[in-house]
Amino acid sequence: MATDPTRARSPLETSRYLDEQMLAKATNPWGKTFLLAIAAGVMIGSGFVFYITTQQGAANADWLGETKVLGGVAFSVGLILVVMTGSDLFTSTTMTVVPLAKRQITIGRFLAHWGVVYGGNFVGSLALAAGIVGAGTYLQGGGAWGATAITSAIAKVSHTWPQAFFLGIFCNFMVCLAVWLAYTGRSLADKILGIVGPIALFVATGFEHSVANMFLIPGARMITGVAGPEFWDSTAVQAVGLTQADAMNALTAQAFLFDNLIPVTIGNIVGGGLFVGLFAWFVNSKLDEKAQQTTEVNAS
Repeated sequence: MATDPTRARSPLETSRYLDEQMLAKATNPWGKTFLLAIAAGVMIGSGFVFYITTQQGAANADWLGETKVLGGVAFSVGLILVVMTGSDLFTSTTMTVVPLAKRQITIGRFLAHWGVVYGGNFVGSLALAAGIVGAGTYLQGGGAWGATAITSAIAKVSHTWPQAFFLGIFCNFMVCLAVWLAYTGRSLADKILGIVGPIALFVATGFEHSVANMFLIPGARMITGVAGPEFWDSTAVQAVGLTQADAMNALTAQAFLFDNLIPVTIGNIVGGGLFVGLFAWFVNSKLDEKAQQTTEVNAS
């Protein structure tokens, strides 16, 4: 019997489909995985490019909350591209913990896959950041684009370790729920609509996404290093009180890695792998299997 294309998958069907997709990702050839991971880094970074474009001059806007929501919707383009192209993004790949729990892959394969995806995402993010800076995008809006990027990056490395960790949990909880909703839908429109809401929520609220930060923070550091007087003396930069010396001191490699990337990554793993991936599998598959076994025993 043909599947009705207008009917969304049930939670159980979605859980099984998610399991299939995660197993397929975890068992792809290494070369393909790395290339798909690079692509995902570029796509998520592109979502951040769109976000920054919407936030130029927003710090003093009367409708700051609404502006943040607009930025969140803009950022969702990045995950839409990732899901629709089948690229491999670390944050959603945290859910490959499900095929590990089902003993469909070994711990070695599991960890190696995470490492290849994380590295590929980093390469793609850095390549996009270098290209955007080389294109002089930071000079848009009289320097407002670059000022927004730098102030956003400084805010991200200013969290305490626990703050960055919990912001990472909430972020990937939303990202993986967005992927879940995309897998629930069958049509392109269903999938896109499923992604936009959770992503707009996490971005507008300021949750932390490790791969997006791989683009933003190094990109902001690049701007700080190459921008000339036309940028630093611009009205947009002066309006937010930025100086090159302060930006250089804030956006160090140590601050990026230890104050943001590491705690955010750990939080992303917990929020996505544990609270969405394993939870959905346990509730919709594992408990269903136990209930079915109990029914069979009682019937016999």
